[in-house]
Amino acid sequence: MRLYDTARAAIVPFAPPTDVLMYVCGITPYDATHLGHASTFLTYDVLIRRLIDRGHTVRCVRNVTDVDDPLFAKARELGVHYLDLAAGEERRFNEDMEALNVLPVFSAPRASSAIPDIRKFIQVVLDNGNAYVAGGSVYFDVSTFSTFGAVSSYSHAEMMRLAAQRGGNIEDPNKRNPLDFVLWQPSAVDEPSWETPWGPGRPGWHVECSALALRELGEHVHLHGGGADLIFPHHECERAQSESATGTPFVDHWMHAALISKDGEKMSKSLGNLVFVDALRREWDPMAIRLGIIAHHYRTEWSWNDQLMPDANSRLNEWRASGGGATNSTTLDAVRLCLDDDLDTPAATEAIDTACRRGERVHDAAALLGIAL
Repeated sequence: MRLYDTARAAIVPFAPPTDVLMYVCGITPYDATHLGHASTFLTYDVLIRRLIDRGHTVRCVRNVTDVDDPLFAKARELGVHYLDLAAGEERRFNEDMEALNVLPVFSAPRASSAIPDIRKFIQVVLDNGNAYVAGGSVYFDVSTFSTFGAVSSYSHAEMMRLAAQRGGNIEDPNKRNPLDFVLWQPSAVDEPSWETPWGPGRPGWHVECSALALRELGEHVHLHGGGADLIFPHHECERAQSESATGTPFVDHWMHAALISKDGEKMSKSLGNLVFVDALRREWDPMAIRLGIIAHHYRTEWSWNDQLMPDANSRLNEWRASGGGATNSTTLDAVRLCLDDDLDTPAATEAIDTACRRGERVHDAAALLGIAL
């Protein structure tokens, strides 16, 4: 199997041990699952299915970020408790994932469950000289980590731009360096707060994933994934603080799924141009939704259009019309080769189309892609 590794900027062999440790950044549960979420999590689901097909066991952890600014802001807007909002949206997300035939993950821990782990983690980073306390917050000192930037390979100017755009608060006067990032911060009046040796407050976004990965999987994982918008600052910061705490290489392989657009703009909650999975499910077979998504390569940005679902539904019906029974081994091998070639799901779906045109049964091949016919 060969997969693109973000840090090496190349398609390289992915040869993990029999038991694969995988961490995929999950949702901040303040709204419904949109197509971008679905595309990301289906990417890793197809990968997990192929790894299992190859004889591996996979321990995949997909966190729930239930301590974060967007969740607090939405709860404030709605006048509800943030944990009530998070529980409802997490339930809706799980229903969407189940409908899309996403395999259950090993664990889906909430950030709120890890406060003791986070406090211990931050203390280790402080004790190791990689962080400092200022203005009631704890900051990671990027100057102490010589390979900061190695995941993204972005220029300093690009890192500054993305940090400003994605909550990095580069104007914070308490920082020694604008790219330093928060490990712990004071809470607003209506936000949760926990006691620490550095003052009351709550964790920063990045530290939550490091603490959860360490607790659930240990110091080292074989593959870390998420959407491409997490490359910087989230995954860059996660690597820096994790390796500063443990002294161990954190991740073998960094994998990122491309973003989806609609009407020429990246699909995002802030822009309000989202296509929600639960709304699609009211009109279309979830397997058609899944097929419509995985017909695109995970590393290629693509744009939603209204013809996508009718086309995917027609394709699904053609596959179903092939009849039950075993799939020709040649077709199965063709699909497997496609998946081992940087998870080439478009080529895999075309291989199944070809088998359909030959009058073959394709149920087993479709199952490799998680399509239940």
